[in-house]
Amino acid sequence: MGPIDTEILKRYEPTQVESRWQNFWHEKGYFRAELDSGREPYCIVIPPPNITGSLHVGHALNNGLQDILIRFNKMRGMETLWLPGMDHAGIATQNVVEKELKKENLTRFDLGREKFIDRVWQWKEKYQGRIREQLTSLGCSCDWSRERFTLDAGLSSAVRETFVRYYEKGLIYRGKRIINWCPRCTSAISDLEVRHRDVPSKLWYLKYPVKDGGEFITVATTRPETMLGDTAVAVSPKDARYKKLTGKMVSLPLTDREIPIIADDLVDPEFGTGAVKVTPGHDPNDFDIGQRHKLAVVNVIGQDGRMTEEAGKKYKGLTREECRKKVVSDMEAAGLLEKIEDYHHAVGECDRCKTTIEPLISEQWFVRMEELAGPAIEVVKSGKVKFTPERWTKVYLNWMENIRDWCISRQLWWGHRIPVWYCDDCSEITVSRSVPERCGSCNSKKIRQDEDVLDTWFSSALWPFSTLGWPEKTGDLDAFYPTKVLITDPDIIYLWVARMIFSGLELMEEIPFFDVYIHSTVLTKDGKRMSRSLGTGVDPIEMMKKYGTDSLRFTLTSLETQSQSFRLWEERCEIGRNLCNKLWNASRFILMNLEKEFTAIDFRANTSLELSDRWILSRLNRTIEAYASAMDRYSFHEAASCVYEFFWHEYCDWYLELVKPRFSGKDKNLPLSIAVHCLDRIIRMLHPIMPFITEEIWQRLPHQGESILTAGWPEIEESRVDDAAESEMRVLMDGIAAVRNIRSEMSLSPLKPLMCIISGDKSSQIEPFRAHEEYVSRLAGLSELKLGAGVKKPPKSASAVIAPGVTVFVPLGDMIDVEVEKKRLNKEIHKLRFELERMEGRLADTNFVSKAPSEVVETTKRKREVWTDKVRKLEETLKSIQEA
Repeated sequence: MGPIDTEILKRYEPTQVESRWQNFWHEKGYFRAELDSGREPYCIVIPPPNITGSLHVGHALNNGLQDILIRFNKMRGMETLWLPGMDHAGIATQNVVEKELKKENLTRFDLGREKFIDRVWQWKEKYQGRIREQLTSLGCSCDWSRERFTLDAGLSSAVRETFVRYYEKGLIYRGKRIINWCPRCTSAISDLEVRHRDVPSKLWYLKYPVKDGGEFITVATTRPETMLGDTAVAVSPKDARYKKLTGKMVSLPLTDREIPIIADDLVDPEFGTGAVKVTPGHDPNDFDIGQRHKLAVVNVIGQDGRMTEEAGKKYKGLTREECRKKVVSDMEAAGLLEKIEDYHHAVGECDRCKTTIEPLISEQWFVRMEELAGPAIEVVKSGKVKFTPERWTKVYLNWMENIRDWCISRQLWWGHRIPVWYCDDCSEITVSRSVPERCGSCNSKKIRQDEDVLDTWFSSALWPFSTLGWPEKTGDLDAFYPTKVLITDPDIIYLWVARMIFSGLELMEEIPFFDVYIHSTVLTKDGKRMSRSLGTGVDPIEMMKKYGTDSLRFTLTSLETQSQSFRLWEERCEIGRNLCNKLWNASRFILMNLEKEFTAIDFRANTSLELSDRWILSRLNRTIEAYASAMDRYSFHEAASCVYEFFWHEYCDWYLELVKPRFSGKDKNLPLSIAVHCLDRIIRMLHPIMPFITEEIWQRLPHQGESILTAGWPEIEESRVDDAAESEMRVLMDGIAAVRNIRSEMSLSPLKPLMCIISGDKSSQIEPFRAHEEYVSRLAGLSELKLGAGVKKPPKSASAVIAPGVTVFVPLGDMIDVEVEKKRLNKEIHKLRFELERMEGRLADTNFVSKAPSEVVETTKRKREVWTDKVRKLEETLKSIQEA
């Protein structure tokens, strides 16, 4: 152990520290995982960020939590691997690059497929580097030597292998089904990539003439333009109003077609008139009805979002909105528009470009989900894969138990090209892991590859094992699969989490991870979802520059309470900054009291430690245990809170104040050794959350080794847990706090010495105060301390009961005007009671409790508790001076 670096700046400056230590860790190779270390493996694969831009605060939370677990378990002696990588994000990346082209008055078609893909690779290189820098700035302990990308050679091989295996097993098929089509992206998209937005609209009531009956059947619709593709009118078989019409034909207005009236259980008799138009080509429910009743499919809207030739010459080429107006006008002119009502309904939009989705019949590639879903349901039900918080288990199971076949083809250029080749001579298809030279059926060379690419999530579903080398048998795969935990947000439980689970079970015959931690959604100060595009985001990089990375990380960790969401705004980072400053100042105070050649005393062999020493060592070991337990349960807030409380309120507020005088005594090395020991353990516990400042301080304290990362996790010393010392110290602390509270409630200066009497029913109850009179007098600011059994309340005094049978009296004498104080206290109590009544009213309001953000409700409850306690203390103080 070399000389101690006691030269430390007065203020902590994050910018002078962070890049230096990040470079140091990477140069030393601390984050590179070893295959032959003999240590227990602990692996996390990063949820790969899209190469579409920069990090947002959700990434800061997500990656910060992963880094906490990696550093924590590395310090506990495990062989940790945090495997980084990025996702090609097919539709999202293609969209942003096309927007860039638009600035040059170009489209992807102007470039052609090959040159367009080259342009996207240029974008990827630029933003992959930027994201890597941002993750590094955040302190992420990723093994960058193993970085992967979903379009790199190895992962591309894994995608082709998966497609071929699924196809050969009959799990992949090609067929015509109704899908979500984005006219802007000109691609099919997943149900999970459609965002539904409630919009004000209209409900149009259209009259269809019944054939040979001289009457009409009226249907209600939110999309009049699709009537041109109707192939039936449907009613409920239980609806008596339409029994006589079921089976008859109607003339479809504005066309020359006749369509039947059918009965189907899917129809809701309460909606509109109870009769609905059926358009199998443009509505998924209507498609299902059409399949059951063998109805024709008429596509009247094309992939460009405009009306097709089947809509009729009058409407061909119109946009959906233009056609809607024209159809309504024509129906009104024909006397077939019964009425129009205001109506709100959900409209599906493309999650990427916000264009209204059009359900279309299209030939696409699908994955059969029934066989894959069963095992993925069972491993979660059995607890082999566990969700935290547990409530997300139900969400996962509900979707998996009602899952539909997965449309995996996308009409894009950027992505994994579908490994299927079509023969122009015999029309057969060849599915292959590599590029075939000839048709697998007729041996013709006239073959062409499918133009489509695979859904981005097809490759992402393989991430936990493809990143480790699958389908090859690699050392990484053998050592680190299954991975330990996945940390992600609730939005992609279906898109990604579920798909990784069934893919791992099918292809690896093993789960991909044991635990899934779903973190909270970060909201703005006013409760809105953060969005860069809407200008409601908080830039974590700017916050890190202003407050320091450790401040942001601690703030996010302390707010991560396993709730649905929490609110973040810039000033909340003061939580973390204040802790950094406190940690720096406390460390500076300790270092200023150390000699450069300081040698710690082995206090473990000392059997005559003072009460404060025994107490702080006991509390330290309880904190280490509580912290580790919280981490193992993914209770990040609890871990942050317990070490914060110990450091700030026990170590700084109490222990350092108690031992200050001893630092200048002849035996100062003993309390200094204990203070250094506790500070060392504090910063080791804080290191996973606040890596930079803790490394900086640890390097200045007496230490062994090159880095705090290799210092090891603090061991729990059971022999140091001392119930008696904690109990005795608690009594003293309560006595000192009682005097301080009286001083505060009476508005007495903290510099004014007070006289204090402590009385107990039994002499044994006041022995701790007698044995440690110096502690009490100094920390309570007393001029005199009297101890006695059975002392009655002196006149003109305030009192506080600190334990059964133990009372603290503070004679006030002429220090206060008793009557004035009574009035002041009564006024303060009345004011607080009034506010409490208002608060109780809000909490009793079911609308407030059910509709207000959970964080607001919890804040209100906490405030109620604080104010209730404040009223109690004021009432006790008032009661204690009533005799005066």
